[in-house]
Amino acid sequence: MRLRGAILATALLTTPILATAQPISGLYVGAGAGLHAPQNPKVTPSGAGFGTGQLQLNEDFGFNSNLAVGYGLGNGFRFEIEGDFARSDLRHVLGTPFPTASSGTIRSYGVMANAIFDMDIGSRWVFPYLGGGAGYQWTKLNAVNATALNGGFSSSTSTQDGAFALQGIFGASFPIPNVPGLSLTADYRFMDILGGAKYDGVVDNGGVITASELKLHNQFDHDVVIGVRYAFNVPPPPAPPAPEATATPAPAPARSYLVFFDWDKADLTERARAIVKEAADNSTRVQVTRIEVNGYTDTSGIRAYNQDLSVRRAKAVAGELVRDGVPRSVISVQGFGETHLLVATGRNVREPQNRRVEIIIR
Repeated sequence: MRLRGAILATALLTTPILATAQPISGLYVGAGAGLHAPQNPKVTPSGAGFGTGQLQLNEDFGFNSNLAVGYGLGNGFRFEIEGDFARSDLRHVLGTPFPTASSGTIRSYGVMANAIFDMDIGSRWVFPYLGGGAGYQWTKLNAVNATALNGGFSSSTSTQDGAFALQGIFGASFPIPNVPGLSLTADYRFMDILGGAKYDGVVDNGGVITASELKLHNQFDHDVVIGVRYAFNVPPPPAPPAPEATATPAPAPARSYLVFFDWDKADLTERARAIVKEAADNSTRVQVTRIEVNGYTDTSGIRAYNQDLSVRRAKAVAGELVRDGVPRSVISVQGFGETHLLVATGRNVREPQNRRVEIIIR
């Protein structure tokens, strides 16, 4: 049980992921709150009157909250520092040798370092994520009291201690339309505060006041968190392309051909080679001053990567034109990345018609 949190966190980060990443690049902040469901911890007491058995703290549901600051790498992975707080009320102390009345609150707070992977499942409105974290958590037993119903014995403590902690995270984000960078989040978190925390207290056993100690073992917490996240450098959706100015009619009309590519590919398909061959053949039938080969991508992925991909696509088409007999000296090659979209879309949209190279015969 003690290693459950470590196993869960490791599994979340090493499970093969088939979906592609939803890139978040740069700084982001997040906050959340929700239901805190502690898994009743076992306690080893010391002090006269407790008996020799192991006790258990029976807690009510409570609430949690957290704040996080993180940084996305642009490839789906992001890392964050999180501060958290949780509170629940003590319902009963179980396992005492006599019926007791119990009261008090149990509070925990700490700092966690999390690693999270966002996934793109093909939806514009929901992006699942998996993650895990490690850090340190302090737990305070605040005015925790156990009093025998028949009198003669009472115990109280109001101290705190800390321990290393692990957590696993599973959730999803929901982008807010028309507010770039803002998303709602919902996730489930399992935290294992490793056992060994100790708490000093006082025992009144028939009027004899003695010091006592409570040792908590393996605090497991389950939390459901609803929150918001804002990424600072998400650009607004691109405006529709402005209409091009009417050019002065050329002596001979330009001829253009479109060659389309698979997602994240610069390889020519058989259909693409046939179109390039047709353009090469037609270039010998008209007066040619130059042939422009312009590469483009869709908006999915990172802009710098898309710029390089568009150049590679244009070079692949230019090379095929040369193999089909077009002199290299009349060919100009340019890459425009995700600009000049054929079909206007927002960010991170896979649009097949935007993954293209245009051959223009002048």
